[in-house]
Amino acid sequence: MDIEMFREYCLSLPGTTEDVKWDDNLCFMIEKKIFVMSSLSGGNLAMKCDPEEFDELIARDGISQAYHLAKRQWIGLADLEVMPAAELKKRIAESRQMVLDKLPKKVREKYSG
Repeated sequence: MDIEMFREYCLSLPGTTEDVKWDDNLCFMIEKKIFVMSSLSGGNLAMKCDPEEFDELIARDGISQAYHLAKRQWIGLADLEVMPAAELKKRIAESRQMVLDKLPKKVREKYSG
């Protein structure tokens, strides 16, 4: 998956907005809460993950704890090719859902079904 395909997929998820933060990070958000981001210069990617899968994920080549983000809750990928496109899309959608699940019920209902 290249950066444009990544961007198109993220923006296809309901309620997703994008913004560049911290000079170099393309961030995708729902209700102003980041669920995935990618460095514009290096292709690094960070997203939320299920803490129960954290150890299994970081054991894979190219995946590590995401810098400056909540321990065991965010993974960093060296680039967009670390995972097959189908898995990457699935994990991005799961990351978005984890963020959405922490928002107020009224906000969650706006994006259900």
